[in-house]
Amino acid sequence: MFDCIVVGAGPAGSGAAYHLARRGRSVLVLEQATLPRYRPCAGGLSPQVAQWYDFSFEPVISQRVDRVGFTYQLGDPVEAVIDTPEPLWMVKRDQFDEYLVQQALKQGAELKTGTTVTGAKFDKTHWRVETSQGVYAAKSVLAADGAKGVAAGLLGFRPRRARTSLTLELPLDLEPDQARQSHFDFGLIKNGFVWVFPKADRLTFNATTMVGGSAKDLRSPLEDYIRHFGLNPDQGQLHTGAFTLWDGNRNLHGRHALLLGDAAGLADPFSLEGMRPALLSGWRAAEAIDRALTASSHDNPSEAAQALAAYTTQLRDDWGNDMVWAARIAGLFYRITPFGYQIGVKRPSARARMGKVLCGELRYSDVATRAIKLLTGKLAPWQ
Repeated sequence: MFDCIVVGAGPAGSGAAYHLARRGRSVLVLEQATLPRYRPCAGGLSPQVAQWYDFSFEPVISQRVDRVGFTYQLGDPVEAVIDTPEPLWMVKRDQFDEYLVQQALKQGAELKTGTTVTGAKFDKTHWRVETSQGVYAAKSVLAADGAKGVAAGLLGFRPRRARTSLTLELPLDLEPDQARQSHFDFGLIKNGFVWVFPKADRLTFNATTMVGGSAKDLRSPLEDYIRHFGLNPDQGQLHTGAFTLWDGNRNLHGRHALLLGDAAGLADPFSLEGMRPALLSGWRAAEAIDRALTASSHDNPSEAAQALAAYTTQLRDDWGNDMVWAARIAGLFYRITPFGYQIGVKRPSARARMGKVLCGELRYSDVATRAIKLLTGKLAPWQ
């Protein structure tokens, strides 16, 4: 009998396992793949996450980015400097996820890889989790197995719609200036964008739509984007990824169970940022489960239920309420992208504020009122 079973060894699941194990809780992490494993992901990470974890992320920071270039349909270029104390971090997900789960193991968590979850049943006081390797029991379960994971549904949560992204990585020896700059293009993909993030030994290109669209709409623009930089997309390997955008505040707690990361639908609906809220949810979930377990040990089920409900409230306060503003901006920007680019990207002050939002120095609520006013002021001609 474990205190907690965590399904998924990504940033959210491993982050929760670390904090729970550090509090002395018995934790079992179930991961379908064998680690380290590749995960399609741009790999951009806000340095804000350092405040939620008491170990250094330095060993797995592949690169730091302090400049961002922008184009509209590969033209009309501008550049912004990320003027923050710590630039945006770039990580490789195979290395990053492996490093994070190792921190959890050092604290006493257990890990079973190559283990597929096939069922879950609540038996009076605990969960029985059925897997390809046997049945495991725990007082609580965390669903952290991603956008297409099965754990949320097995635990009784309503499924969320998974969206598609494409990732193509090109091995490359980067010049110093290349290694410090990311780039975004708006307009090349309808209702979405393409972008590139540098790592120490490669460029990671990505494409997605934020509204509508499918993978078949992404490949050609992504390849055109790569050629724009004088590179050959045939020299890289294409990967299809899945994510879930935040689409409104919902309950993230159930019967001795919580949703984390992409399983909870936390990705930023404007920028697609997902790793920061995943790590945030891991930290907050551990707090909630720890309090709930303590209450249960004192035979206080109502207090345990309140502790789990507080997780939903805390994530709403920490993240969801700001995503309300992100969604409003996105709904306008991607509807009128040509004008949105002019006032939301080409304006130096707007670019500077967005860089601070990505690094955690500002929230969307700090910039939304003016951004929405400017976007709605010119909405009619673009309808």
